[in-house]
Amino acid sequence: MSRLLFQVRGKALLFIIVLSLGGSFHMGSNVTLISSPAPFIKSFINSSWTERYGEAPGEKTATLIWSTIVSSFPFGGLFGSINVRWITNHLGRKRAMIWNNAISFVALGTMIASRFANSFEMIMLSRFLFGFISGINTSIHCLYLGDSSPKKIRGMVSLTVALFSSSGKLFGQFMGLSEILGREAWWNILLGIPAFFSIIQMVTLPFFPEAPRYLLIEKGNTEECKKALQFLWGPGDYKLEIEEMLVEQAALRGERSKTLLELLRDQNVRWQICSLVIIQEAMEFCGISALNLHSYSIFQEAGIPVDKIRYVTMGVGLSEVLNNITCGLLIDRVGRKVLLWLGFGIMAVIMALMTLTLELKDYSFWIPHSTVALVFLFVIFYRGGPAGVMPSLNHEIFIQSYRSAAFVLMGILLWGSFTVLGFIFPFLLVTLKSFIFLPFSCVCLATSLYIFFILPETKGKTPLEISEEFRKIRVCGSSTDMDLETKL
Repeated sequence: MSRLLFQVRGKALLFIIVLSLGGSFHMGSNVTLISSPAPFIKSFINSSWTERYGEAPGEKTATLIWSTIVSSFPFGGLFGSINVRWITNHLGRKRAMIWNNAISFVALGTMIASRFANSFEMIMLSRFLFGFISGINTSIHCLYLGDSSPKKIRGMVSLTVALFSSSGKLFGQFMGLSEILGREAWWNILLGIPAFFSIIQMVTLPFFPEAPRYLLIEKGNTEECKKALQFLWGPGDYKLEIEEMLVEQAALRGERSKTLLELLRDQNVRWQICSLVIIQEAMEFCGISALNLHSYSIFQEAGIPVDKIRYVTMGVGLSEVLNNITCGLLIDRVGRKVLLWLGFGIMAVIMALMTLTLELKDYSFWIPHSTVALVFLFVIFYRGGPAGVMPSLNHEIFIQSYRSAAFVLMGILLWGSFTVLGFIFPFLLVTLKSFIFLPFSCVCLATSLYIFFILPETKGKTPLEISEEFRKIRVCGSSTDMDLETKL
């Protein structure tokens, strides 16, 4: 690992940090920043409504407004992710991120002004804009890194998407402490913090090159591609990397970038699409979101003082960061497939055990404490497995002409599921109670079996080689061997 880290030179490391601040770090911080000032925002909703209409809002009205504020962020992310292909095709990776970040100025101003204007609608608008920025930048972040990283350390470099996402969550938890900005007078400033990372990226990104693979395969500019590689990864002729890109470019035969509809209709990538949908949806419905929402009550029932729970939650966030690093030590050694099926398999067992401990929590004093331990274990295997692997896998399993459309699909799955789960989880919790984690256990188990028996390994392979591996998949005697060369 130390040898690989040495290859991530200073400019490349700075490039990764700049991309991450406006991409996955921006999204991660937005996800957790809303939790700490929730009581203050709910109080603001009540006072704003009362001042306008002369009476306090009903319980259902207040809940609806709050739910809209929370869900406006993933809804904005969904809307942004749908436009990724169009934006990247017209502007490229770099310019798309720069212009997208300009929206942060509007989002920041709207959020700060909302408190003084006594308008909860402005909070919704600002959250929607922040979501829109995150939806675009997170997808482009993955594309940009994947198109810029050498094959032999592609997994480790792409893993920084997950690492900075969990770091952003931890940063949001830290800034939400009452000792920092988690107080009633500062909630509008707290929710506007992600804009500052967008501004940093907007100022610094023009000094970095466009993605090398994009420059060569889509723009046909070999010289600029070589200059970009030399800028990021140091002196060298990079003949092997350029030759591999030229082979892929020749295989595409000038084929244009596919639309989402064309991607979904194409029989030659049916197994890639199937794998993307199954694993991405499993990521959303594996239980991690439910665990984040339910962890407060779990920690409370374990006897942790209420004023200390947020520090325990920060401990969970810290374990996410550390385990993303652990995944980086393993991903280019053991491969993607092992980390995926083993991670989902162990997560299925943990969810089943958590269902058991929640049901038996009143039988002994130590059982609630074991549930807390299970929460930490789940986060360890989630971040050290599926969450760390997916950014790399999503980029690797599609050739260049399909990739932008694939990231549109990924964004729709990610943000759409995020929005749906945010609405339905409270109802699931009321209905299933202590059995809330059992359906998630089943999802993890089914996904683990799919990965173990069907998904091919992608470590150290070019996109064309990976496409060939998918073409060879056979289930129940059928095959997807459908003359891939007609498309490639």
